[in-house]
Amino acid sequence: MASTMAVEVIEAVTRKVTRNPKASRARILAAARDEFVSYGLSGARVDRIATQSGANKNLIYHYFGSKDALYLAVLEGIYAGLRERQQDEDLRELPPVDGIRRLVESTFDHFVATPELIRLMSIENINFGQYLKRSQSIKPLYRGLLDTIEILLKRGQATGIFRSDVDAIDLYLSISGLAYFFLSNQHTLSWLLDRDLTVRRRLQKRRQHVVEVVLGYLLGPSRSDAKGNYMDPIKPESKT
Repeated sequence: MASTMAVEVIEAVTRKVTRNPKASRARILAAARDEFVSYGLSGARVDRIATQSGANKNLIYHYFGSKDALYLAVLEGIYAGLRERQQDEDLRELPPVDGIRRLVESTFDHFVATPELIRLMSIENINFGQYLKRSQSIKPLYRGLLDTIEILLKRGQATGIFRSDVDAIDLYLSISGLAYFFLSNQHTLSWLLDRDLTVRRRLQKRRQHVVEVVLGYLLGPSRSDAKGNYMDPIKPESKT
C-alpha cells in the first residue's frame, strides 16, 4: 500500500512538472548555471544538472537539445540580466552626468550581485567567445546600450559638459573593465596586496572610485583643448 501511494505521489509530481514547462525550464537553467559556474563547460555534467533541477535528462535534452545549447541558454540569460539592470530607457531620461553615473553604478552593482556573470565571462573568454558568437539575442542587446551611451554623450557635449573626443565603445570598455577586473581578481589581489578586497566597505569604496574615474574623464578637457603640447603615447615623437 505504501509503495503504491509513493508511486502515485511521484506520478502526480511528474504530471505537475510536465504541465508547467516554463517552471521546468527555469529550474533546469538555474541548476545549469550553478553547474557551469562550478565546473566550467567541459567539466559540467548533465546528470548533476538533472539531479539538482529535479528533471530527467530526457526532458533537459527535449528543451535544449544538447549540453552546449544549454550552456548558451545560460549565457544568454545572464547577459540579458545585466542589460536589464542597466535600464536604457530610464537612463536616457536623465541629465547626462546623472545618466552616466547611474550606468556605472548599475553595471558595478550587477557584477557584485552576480558573481556567476564574472565566472561565466571568464570561461567564455577562455573558449575564445565561440559559444557566445552562436547567440542570436545577445549582440542586439548591446546595440541598445551603445545607443544609450551615445545619446548621453551627445547631450552632454552639446551643452559643453562632456569632452568632445569620446568614443562610446571605449567608454563602455572602461566602465565594464574597471568593475570586472577588480571583481574577477579580488581574491588573488587581496593576497598579493595584503588588503581584503572582498569586504563590503572595500566594495563600496571601489564603486565610488570607478564612478569618479569615469566622470573625471568625461568632465575633463578634450586633448585638442588641453593647454600645452600634447604627445600621443601611441605615436612617439619623431627624431630629427
